[in-house]
This record gives sequence, structure tokens and C-alpha cells, in this order.
Amino acid sequence: MKPEADTVLSARWIIPVEPAGTVLEDHSLVVRHGRIADLLATAEAQTRFPSARRIDLDRHVLIPGLVNLHTHAAMTLMRGLADDLPLMEWLKNHIWPAEGKHVSQQFVRDGTLLACAEMLRAGVTCFNDMYFFPEASAQAVLQAKMRAAVGIIAVEFPTSYASDAEDYLRKGLEPRDRFRSEPLLSFCMAPHAPYTVSARTFEKILTLSDQLEIPIHMHLHETRDEIQESLSQHQLRPLARMQALGLLGPNLIAVHMVHLTEDEIDLVAQRGVHVAHCPSSNLKLASGIAPIAELARKGANVGLGTDSAASNNRLDIFSEARLAALLAKGASGDATALDAHRTLAMATLHGARALGLDDRIGSLSPGKAADIVAIDLSSIETTPCYDVASHLVYAVGREHVSHVWVNGELVVENRNLKTLDSQELAAKVAHWQRVLANGH
Repeated sequence: MKPEADTVLSARWIIPVEPAGTVLEDHSLVVRHGRIADLLATAEAQTRFPSARRIDLDRHVLIPGLVNLHTHAAMTLMRGLADDLPLMEWLKNHIWPAEGKHVSQQFVRDGTLLACAEMLRAGVTCFNDMYFFPEASAQAVLQAKMRAAVGIIAVEFPTSYASDAEDYLRKGLEPRDRFRSEPLLSFCMAPHAPYTVSARTFEKILTLSDQLEIPIHMHLHETRDEIQESLSQHQLRPLARMQALGLLGPNLIAVHMVHLTEDEIDLVAQRGVHVAHCPSSNLKLASGIAPIAELARKGANVGLGTDSAASNNRLDIFSEARLAALLAKGASGDATALDAHRTLAMATLHGARALGLDDRIGSLSPGKAADIVAIDLSSIETTPCYDVASHLVYAVGREHVSHVWVNGELVVENRNLKTLDSQELAAKVAHWQRVLANGH
């Protein structure tokens, strides 16, 4: 009896990410019931699975779905709303007032749908979100049929979503309970930052993280001002304060981590803290350049994030990967600091590991979910190709993504969205643009 297969994807190259540094030529991925059933030479796949649906991608490379380790998806509706400003001026004078006037359940759902559409077309199959109205985010993700870790956000000040930290946590836990059986959704505790969350709230979040076995996702050491404010208020740098509160460990995803001493880099690596590196946002807001080469050298797990489209303007992990590799080389003075294979791992497996999802996604390994991206390397801009891994980091753009599968389902085909209506989405975006332009 012939073994079963739903689909066989045959490609010119496959980079499975695990084992590290592997590039397979003329190989096929066998997909069955939404999972990767096998990875083998195409000639053998044709013999073993003669009746399976075959998709031939002879100009393409297959990679695992990209993981965006930090974003605020709904803020895509604020793309370009207030550019070229320092972080705190941007937040206090523009973003927070706009959010106070306009953020609602519908805003979050529509904005997250827009973000999902952009990310899927850019090869992102999973993202880690932090925003208000997480139930609306979860609904949008399920409609798009992609994967997300939804943040249970907490701050101390009132918004249209919640009145105080206790209210944020209570409202965030409700969708977690409601959607906990959804295979495409996971959850994170998401305290915004040390300067917006109290010690008492952090203690509750740590307890909930331990009880629910979910990560903690927060901004940390993003700016020098944040560190100075913490020294003035608490006589401790933010990282030291988090250590005193018991938050430094493998459950923490620390976002940005731009300003670190050598001792702090050692501490992050020793405690197993995961870092979400957002190079474009850090540069655009003039926050600085994170010491990623040194963190990686010390063994810290580093993934890539875009931050929001309001502070980056693109939800494009290919851009972040290229910039991360170049900045690591330039800042360290070492051209070998972050090679192409390691950078690709940061964009896939390392992000999955930070979210506790690396047993399910992040590499093209038999048994894992079939979250797969096909990239067409036949265009003028991507020829000639001597090293396909190098091309993925230094030459490829999101416009070269042709097909995307999530959990074995084709969600992008020849750059066309299969789960979202582009015209309907454009109408929603036009509505919100009018609202924000008139009310900002």
C-alpha cells in the first residue's frame, strides 16, 4: 500500500533551517493533514507518492514561515501618521492621543486584518502581538488563517479598552480562555514596559505566566531616557529592576534591548532571556543600535520583529533580516558577525523558540506544522544565484514571495491572498484613513 500524502511541494532548493546550514537541492516536502510528513529527494517523492497533488516550484526556494517576534498589528492603520519624531514625543503627542480618540474593537479588528494581509504576502506566517482589544485581534487572525501569539496587554493608565491594570488582565484573560483550543493561536502576557507597569502588576503577571505556562512579552531598554528615568525613580536600571522582580528567565521576550552593558549582555544570555530585535524601528525612532552580534556570540536567543507599521512603516521581516545582518557587521567591525544562515534562523526558528512554539513551527522538519513559504528566484533582481541562503538575506524582498501555506493550507497563491478579500479590506482602510485624518 502506498503511503498517503495530501500535497507534494517540489522545489529547486529547500532550506529547512534545521539542521543548521543545510541547503537541499531538488527536494520535496510531503504535506499530510496540515503537517510535514517527509522531506526527501524529488525523484524519490515521485516514486513514493504518485497519486498526491504535486506543486512544482522549479525556480523557487522553500523556507519555514517567517516569525515576526514583535508587533502592534492594529497600528497598521496609523502607518505614516506621525513620522520623523523621537519616541516619547511620538507616543505622547501623537500616537497615544490618536489611540485615545479612535481605538475600538472594530479599529483593532480592521487594523489587524490589514496587518495580516501585509504579513502573509511577505511570508510571515506567525506574529507576536501586543495591543488593546486582543479578542478582536484573535478574530482577525483566525479570519486570515495565519498564526499569532496574542498579547494580554497591561498598563497602569486607563484607555478606551480598560480602566486599570487589573481590568486589562481580566479582559485579556477572557479571550485566552475562549480561544485556547484554537491551533493557530497562542497567548503571551504583555506588560507594555517598565515605565508604564508597576511592581505590583509585574508580580501578578509573573504568577499568571507561571500558572498558564505562557511567555511574557515587553519593551525593555529601548531608549537612554527609559534607563535614566528608572535610575531616578527606582535607583536601578530597568533590567536590574526586572531581575529583582524575578522576571528574567526563559519565559521573557525582551523587545529592543538597545542599551546594554557588557554585564547585562552576560546576564541576558545566562538567564535564557529571549530578545526581539527590531532594527528598523530602533533606527527610525533614533533609539540606537542593539548589540546583537555580542548577544548572539554569548548564546542569547535573538528573533526578529518589525514593531508596528506606525514606527517602521513596513511589516517586512526580509527587510529586518537584511538590516540586522548589516548592522551587526557594521557595529561589531566583524564581517562574519551574523552570517546568512544564522540570520535566517533568527527570522524563523529563533522567533518560534521565544514563543515556545519551536516544537510546532520554525523549521521544515517532519512532524511540524506545514507553515511554508515559496520564494521565486527567477527575477532579474535575484539572478545569478551562487548561494541561495545569502540571496534570502541580502537580495530577496517580500515581493519575491509567491506562495504561503499555514498549517498546510494555501493562503497566498502567486501573490494573491486566498483568505482575505483585498477590495473589502481596501474599503475598511479608506474609512479609517478618513477618520484618523479628520480627528488626529
